[in-house]
Amino acid sequence: MRDNSEAEYAHLSKVFNALGSPVRLRILQLVRETKRPLHIKAVAEMLRMDYGAVYRHVDVLKKAGLVQIFEVGRSRVLSLVHSELLSQLLTLTLQIVAE
Repeated sequence: MRDNSEAEYAHLSKVFNALGSPVRLRILQLVRETKRPLHIKAVAEMLRMDYGAVYRHVDVLKKAGLVQIFEVGRSRVLSLVHSELLSQLLTLTLQIVAE
């Protein structure tokens, strides 16, 4: 294992913190399953949550580098940054907890 810098550990911590919320995991799963960008408002409706609450969760995911937010007119659209890697990570994690 290589010697990681403090900055790398800080970024890893942000990623794991972002993944540490069931709501954020559900958001990632929804975007992953649709295989296309989703309006944050649509995500809020699917989760039966307030738009503001969902947006705060999305902001955490964005700061961790897991999602991108695009402005489309007056709407905000959400997409995964590394969809294939994130898919593998979620699959691997589910295998770990299943054992």
